[in-house]
Amino acid sequence: MPDINSIFSANGALSHHIPGFRVRPQQLEMAQAIADTIENNSILVAEAGTGTGKTFAYLVPALLTGGKVIISTGTKTLQDQLFNRDIPNIRAALKVPVTIALLKGRANYICHYYLERSLQDKQISFISRDEIKYLQQIERYASNSIDGDKNGLSNVPENASIWQQVTATSENCLGSECPSFKKCFVMEARKKALSADIVVVNHHLFFADVMLRDEGLSELLPACNTVIFDEAHQLPATASLFFGESISTSQLLDLARDAKSEAIQAAKDFTALPDAIAAMEKATRDFRLSISEENTRLSLTTISQNKAFGQALEILLEKQTILTNILENQAERSEGLEHCWQRANEHLNLIKRWCDQNETEGFVRWVEVYNQALQLNATPLSIAEIFQKQLNASARAWIFTSATLSVKKNFSHYNDEMGLIAAQSVCWDSPFNFTEQAILYVPTDLPEPHHKTYTDLVVKAALPVLKASRGRAFFLCTSLRAMQRIYDQLQSSFELEKIDFPLLLQGQGSRSYMLERFRELDNAILIGSQSFWEGIDVRGEALSLVIIDKLPFAPPDDPVLSARIDKINREGRNAFMEYQLPHAVINLKQGAGRLIRDETDQGVLMICDPRLITKSYGRKIWQSLPPMKRTRQLADVEAFFQ
Repeated sequence: MPDINSIFSANGALSHHIPGFRVRPQQLEMAQAIADTIENNSILVAEAGTGTGKTFAYLVPALLTGGKVIISTGTKTLQDQLFNRDIPNIRAALKVPVTIALLKGRANYICHYYLERSLQDKQISFISRDEIKYLQQIERYASNSIDGDKNGLSNVPENASIWQQVTATSENCLGSECPSFKKCFVMEARKKALSADIVVVNHHLFFADVMLRDEGLSELLPACNTVIFDEAHQLPATASLFFGESISTSQLLDLARDAKSEAIQAAKDFTALPDAIAAMEKATRDFRLSISEENTRLSLTTISQNKAFGQALEILLEKQTILTNILENQAERSEGLEHCWQRANEHLNLIKRWCDQNETEGFVRWVEVYNQALQLNATPLSIAEIFQKQLNASARAWIFTSATLSVKKNFSHYNDEMGLIAAQSVCWDSPFNFTEQAILYVPTDLPEPHHKTYTDLVVKAALPVLKASRGRAFFLCTSLRAMQRIYDQLQSSFELEKIDFPLLLQGQGSRSYMLERFRELDNAILIGSQSFWEGIDVRGEALSLVIIDKLPFAPPDDPVLSARIDKINREGRNAFMEYQLPHAVINLKQGAGRLIRDETDQGVLMICDPRLITKSYGRKIWQSLPPMKRTRQLADVEAFFQ
């Protein structure tokens, strides 16, 4: 590998070819550590503060290594940025002939088979004119597109229901039996990924493959020399999702829809099939209605007390069994019907396994309820052992990087959770001058968050700060309920005091649209929940204040968290210090990280929760944040903005 030092030097290739590139000592050290990790096939956990330039620090050695590299990101946005901008720029600067490929999950590509079927069925399937207009646009795009990535068709909204009709999932894809297999966009993307030197994926796709979910990487991983996880703080949650099992009423209804369509085309004369589909569909809808709550997570203990749930589950199992048997009987009539039978059988087995305690030992069984759907989940109590098997499967380098992995530069929580026993852990601080650029403000006289009027008092404390900052703020909330309450309260206060800062609320549009509006308005206040805590980059004066309503501890009644806490405590350890506190610190660091994105940025971080000061663990939390000046005086904040 060429000398990393010379590439990053003031006269190096990057400085010459990339406008505005400026090397930082932290970036150079990180690049060298990653180069050494790749050379030694070892494991590196690297925390790099905002502004370190970690993307270039891992891309340069990745492109120079000469082997096959998989780069996995937490978001499609970063995936696209790496593929379309960062990697091509560095490749051109280094003059290395590496090939790159972008691979997304199957649902991101238009499926010729389902597109053609939707065009034939359009009079039945679509009610609105918009849907028919979108379908026509997708048809034109598919006939001209090289990659079939739906991201390339901006005219059709991302949340348009038509996309479900013209894309395949791992469940309903016909694979090599598909009549359109030879021109399949997914297969083309896979072929490119197989032959490329650098493959850019996202965490969901990576773990879907690891668990043999047939998402296209199963041939890639064995040949790979290096795996780099960016936004690696998201891995524990993603891995828990994929190392577990789940089955939802949405999947069952999708199966019913596809089975109906296949029955019309291949088994019109067999009336028992539509009857069985209708019975399973009704049982599925009744099953969802057996729980009256919405947007909640319920433990097995809680749900076991609901008799209606148990009865509805029994009926669903019965109707799903009947449908599965009938589909097996009719499977030979078409590839589509055979595939529906295989799906029905898999769904049936998932439901049976969820019901069987012996099958789910070491897992937490719980139920998640959405507005329209219900999902049965079995989540592993620990992912460390499962992930260790991947690490030990063959000799390769593993690199985990993010701005938020440690608590006071201690990585034991993250490494233990991920099973990274042999990892080297290093922390590079942000090069920004936080003591000059930012203030941490914790107001006085606020009660603890369990107080019944806490949210209203938070708004009262925030008002003078919002006036001083002239809007230009993110108000980050730990729950959707608090978010809505804060929005309503601010609206009332602004009307009363005739304040004209625009108020934006998460959910009024897509995240990208909301950010665009925020930047355009220049004095707006954006009130958001989890969606805006990370992956957001607003530079300059448009964002000068970040308010966090309370410390982001996960709700203790969350079924998975509760089970993991019980397990740690049963083992004689301290779940709060080992698990809950580190999770809260990493989340808080993400939210706080929205404020200073550039060396010229200035701003105030207001954390309303008094536990930051009053509790013994508070010190551990604020010492994990960037080294800002700290104050409890409103006058200091007002002086800062003047």
